[in-house]
Amino acid sequence: MDAIMGTGAYTYRAEENWPTLPKDIEIGDAAAVAVDKRDRVYLFNRGPNPIIVVDSAGNFLDTWGQDVFSGAHGLHIGADDCIYCTDWVDHTVRKCSLDGKVLMEFGVSNKPGPYMSGKPFNRCTHTALSPDLDFLYVTDGYGNAHVHKFSADGKLLHTWGGSGADEGQFNLPHAICCDADGWLYVADRENHRIQIFDGNGKYETQINNLHRPCGLCLSNDESPICYVGEIGPYYSFNRTAPNLGPRISIMTRDGKLLGRLAGDPPAGNNPGQFLSPHGLAVDSRGNLYVGQVGTLSWPSLFPGTPVPDNLCRVRKLTRIEDGQAKPAS
Repeated sequence: MDAIMGTGAYTYRAEENWPTLPKDIEIGDAAAVAVDKRDRVYLFNRGPNPIIVVDSAGNFLDTWGQDVFSGAHGLHIGADDCIYCTDWVDHTVRKCSLDGKVLMEFGVSNKPGPYMSGKPFNRCTHTALSPDLDFLYVTDGYGNAHVHKFSADGKLLHTWGGSGADEGQFNLPHAICCDADGWLYVADRENHRIQIFDGNGKYETQINNLHRPCGLCLSNDESPICYVGEIGPYYSFNRTAPNLGPRISIMTRDGKLLGRLAGDPPAGNNPGQFLSPHGLAVDSRGNLYVGQVGTLSWPSLFPGTPVPDNLCRVRKLTRIEDGQAKPAS
């Protein structure tokens, strides 16, 4: 049964059994999701079909990326109508056409930079394209604590960060977004904050009072809303501990909380619950898509309990206004 989440202007219906895939199209943990201008949804997952494309209703359209990707992690579609796929296992970012043609590769496959050296990449996590299409920013998260700025033709221009908890330092930069003004939002996961920088890496401010922000996306308008997937603690008490995670927080870009989506209890496999909101995307109607790495999360959330066969690896949250799904804009 579908579940209703949130309140007021940020009320959503958590769709059950979304998407609908053919029996021969297997999906693994969905580390990331992205939505194009036609509201087609791209699921970057760790199964045999790395990119699965569906329409907003969840109907299967296409799959690609077989024999290309080793480990799905981050995904975003730029204003150039290209899709940027971050592979944390082979330490690369691939710029692709929306039908799967690899157009450019950042980094060298299976040749990571030295651990915590600041040299790209070591288990990179996510990307953001500048609004003028001139620069690509990459969070280099698990094996580096830096953000890299590249030119459109792949030249490394600038790197900033370093391991730590001070302003401008990172403890696992996990996701990055760029707004229409060119400001960068970085989910500094294990420092429990989002840091905000100008396009040259100058620290500006930060958003606090978050619990391990993991997934991050902005709405596509002049005053974007910031959607934050907080994965919460990887401990069994997370099932019952109130006001932690996993959850999604909806905020203004200066950190004012507008709404929060969380289950009761927080963690679970049912509609209205999350396991690990690892990747987020929003479509033109304000609907949210949530990629989950449930196979990794389940043993720590539910120790001693087998991972269910019907594990929900991706969720669609349909935005509701006055009891009705929001119409297309």
